[in-house]
Amino acid sequence: MRKNFGAKPWTYPQPVFILATYDENGVPDAMNAAWGGISDDKELTMCISASHKTTANILARKAFTVSMATADQAVACDYVGIESGKCVANKLEKAGWHTTKSEFVDAPLVDELPMAVECRLVSYDPESCCLVGEIVNVCAEESVLDSEGKIDVEKLAPITFDPVHNVYRKLGEVAGHAFQDGAKLK
Repeated sequence: MRKNFGAKPWTYPQPVFILATYDENGVPDAMNAAWGGISDDKELTMCISASHKTTANILARKAFTVSMATADQAVACDYVGIESGKCVANKLEKAGWHTTKSEFVDAPLVDELPMAVECRLVSYDPESCCLVGEIVNVCAEESVLDSEGKIDVEKLAPITFDPVHNVYRKLGEVAGHAFQDGAKLK
């Protein structure tokens, strides 16, 4: 028998994305966001409130990066989600993070987060809070690549948000092979 919980924003997994931008003075800013994902081959869509400093930065600069939050950076990733850049100007410094300017968009990469998606703003609807970005590039540090030069999720150790228990969970274990295992039922 199933238990009903009503309308809740509960799905698994919910990625923990760290959006990074530059403000009007070129100061890096970042925020934690869980409601988003791939919406087309070269498109990422997120639900971001208009009240965030990061949202204003994205609208002004027309660019942002989206890093995958990692287990070893969970404390700093949570911090940039609970602290506002409107209140703390050196938020990234307090998180212990450093940044490097993206080669592809007018936004910073967080050095301590080894994988990022670099995006140009496509659209933002303040009523629905729907942010759409065009994926221009994906980059990853060599330390999280496997022997074939591909991203190794176990080395990356990305975390997801568990909205039911308000905890972060680490990804990594292989459960099957996409586009192969189902063929057994054909």
